[in-house]
Amino acid sequence: MALLTILDETAAGSILNRLELEISQEMLTVRELIARRVHDEVAAHNARQTSLFQGLVQPTDSERLLNGSGYRLHHAKPIDAEAQVYRALEAFQQNGFFLLVNDRQAETLDEEIWLGAGATASFVKLTPLVGG
Repeated sequence: MALLTILDETAAGSILNRLELEISQEMLTVRELIARRVHDEVAAHNARQTSLFQGLVQPTDSERLLNGSGYRLHHAKPIDAEAQVYRALEAFQQNGFFLLVNDRQAETLDEEIWLGAGATASFVKLTPLVGG
């Protein structure tokens, strides 16, 4: 089983979050990687039951923290993993973030990517411009 290092970065290259994900297969689709990552982060959050959520996409009923490193939930409650996966897949398709795997940009959800030993994945979060 390989350990995949995942970085959440800004477009300027600042690292917002770093996590590791156990991957049992060397080849996954982009869709499968995003779903695995989101399921893991939601499970970790739901086990902690705090009002701070550090995840790929913003849950309903939350506000983004000023430093961009997470979201503050209005009420500490469990997050629906399937709803978060849906939001993450939609955000990828609408260029809400880019995914770089081994320094190469993933283009589609069905693209197969290699995640063997030493692989890296960077989720580059884009910040909407103020005023449009």
